[in-house]
Amino acid sequence: MQIERTTIPEVLIIQPQVFGDARGFFFESFNQRRWQEQTGLNTVFVQENHSRSVRHVLRGLHYQIQQPQGKLVRVISGEVFDVAVDLRRSSPTFGKWTGIHLSAENKKQFWVPEGFGHGFVVLSEAAEFLYLTTNYYAPEHERSIIWNDPDLAIDWPMTAEPILSAKDQAAPRFKEADLYP
Repeated sequence: MQIERTTIPEVLIIQPQVFGDARGFFFESFNQRRWQEQTGLNTVFVQENHSRSVRHVLRGLHYQIQQPQGKLVRVISGEVFDVAVDLRRSSPTFGKWTGIHLSAENKKQFWVPEGFGHGFVVLSEAAEFLYLTTNYYAPEHERSIIWNDPDLAIDWPMTAEPILSAKDQAAPRFKEADLYP
């Protein structure tokens, strides 16, 4: 695997080594030893989630204010634009975001560390999304920030209004949200 740092150094792009021929392909989507050697992170994943969404669905920006989750995300069908937002007040990149196109075709993965908000919008007809988390889902600690907050100014590559859950429609603005120290 190859590791690429983004404009926010803790957020990583992982490109697995893919072995392919006329029969198809194979790659290790995760290897604990290689992960530690190449990222320097001693990460333990405790939960894997799988979601499917249709074109224009936007999920996020989500995070857990307690029991924060680091997420290693990838797309196994379709394409999304995936975003990480630094929500750590003590960070030099506080309030900054970085994003990447993830697709079944490019097989890239995105590491969104604890202390970050996370969201994605589906660009293809549908997309299936897998992610490993470093902590268990805790709905009582779940928080969100409105996707189009002008203070964050995320450049979502959308051609239509997003389809949002009621929770995401009612999400507070960045300056009103519960954030990390």
